[in-house]
Amino acid sequence: MSAQAPSAYGQFASGTGIMPGYMSGFGNGFETEALPGALPIGRNSPQKCPYGLYAEQLSGSAFTAPRTVNERSWLYRIRPTVMHWGAFKKAASDLWRTAPSQEVEMPIAPLRWGPVPIPSMSLSFVEGIRTMTTAGDAGAQAGMGAHLYVATRSMQDEYFYNADGEMLVVPQEGPLRFRTEFGIIGVEPGEICVIPRGVKFAVDLPGGPARGYICENYGGAFTLPERGPIGANCLANQRDFLTPVAAYEDRDEAGTLLVKWGGSFWATAIDHSPLDVVAWHGNYAPYKYDLRKFSPVGPILFDHADPSIFTVLTSPSETPGTANVDFVIFSDRWLVAENTFRPPWYHLNVMSEFMGLVCGVYDAKTGGGFQPGGASLHNTLLPHGPDVDAFEKASDAELKPHKLEGTLAFMFETRFPQKVSRFAAEHPALQKDYGAYGRKLRKNFDPRLPEAR
Repeated sequence: MSAQAPSAYGQFASGTGIMPGYMSGFGNGFETEALPGALPIGRNSPQKCPYGLYAEQLSGSAFTAPRTVNERSWLYRIRPTVMHWGAFKKAASDLWRTAPSQEVEMPIAPLRWGPVPIPSMSLSFVEGIRTMTTAGDAGAQAGMGAHLYVATRSMQDEYFYNADGEMLVVPQEGPLRFRTEFGIIGVEPGEICVIPRGVKFAVDLPGGPARGYICENYGGAFTLPERGPIGANCLANQRDFLTPVAAYEDRDEAGTLLVKWGGSFWATAIDHSPLDVVAWHGNYAPYKYDLRKFSPVGPILFDHADPSIFTVLTSPSETPGTANVDFVIFSDRWLVAENTFRPPWYHLNVMSEFMGLVCGVYDAKTGGGFQPGGASLHNTLLPHGPDVDAFEKASDAELKPHKLEGTLAFMFETRFPQKVSRFAAEHPALQKDYGAYGRKLRKNFDPRLPEAR
């Protein structure tokens, strides 16, 4: 698929009103150019590239990875990345942590946090990332980090890339505009954006302060889950994923490039924008997806299906059927099952679950403690399920067709136990009595036969 950008964004800044353009499809081999003829035809690395550009390949997989999982893109840019390079100095990591990390050890229990307020201080998207949990080992390319972000200003002459993992961004409050090497991506609450590892970007706040969630995936790149018996349709459809058309900055101004590598942050001064890709082709690129286009499936007679039927994206592991990370959503849908307890059942799971709420009410937690912008953690083989209000309401409800509306919850689920950061353990938003919610349930057992009651 090919596309030409409507214009370069050489002086792009927050609030200019320039609208991004997109190409549709998931994992496609895209090609796009911001200037006519900038993309070489029939070869990747000609002796001389059009417009005096440099050819550079960005690989997201090993060169010899099987074709079905081989990821790479060719970029035709004003300066290759080695020209963006300078003398790097260690930079403060603030509150962003990388696995393996265990700053605190907490008693085993379900955990929940209220919304973390957006501060009044000046924070860019990267400065405002606060780690909640880490799992696995980034150096072994396994596991994930679950983060919140709170941002109050756009990134001006500041650029970033993450060599440790790809970043799945879930806005909860306020839109974001990602200026990337590949083009511009705009997202708002209800949408997600995925930035592959190694892709340079800056983030603008076109609507003011913003808050949301990030899954930093250290393992295999997110892909669409196999549908199995579901067949060829429903869940997330390839056509609804959008990748930006080429756009570039040709701007010679002082700035900073920040790189996350091996869990540490390194900064160097640069005198130009590194977002200077005029054309590109390949299948390794950032993308967005509107979660409102997810087509859920569910039981239509009795019983409650596993939450895996709500998987949007999955990062596979070397163990078939066991994800490194699953991204699962609980969105608007009809509930119709007969003689069935409709919310999620009580269970213990070998996977660990970090949940967030973008909007509305989650049907398993109706007591008011799980709020938009908040989060919860139900770790490996620790019990969890509906609170007492949700249990009693669902147990006594008249089971007619019911539509859940105005809700969007999600889960970052991983095969690894999640370690809580010091920020999360000590933040006032931690609801210290949450772990006791199960003790509020009443004993309903009656050994008498039903006819003797």
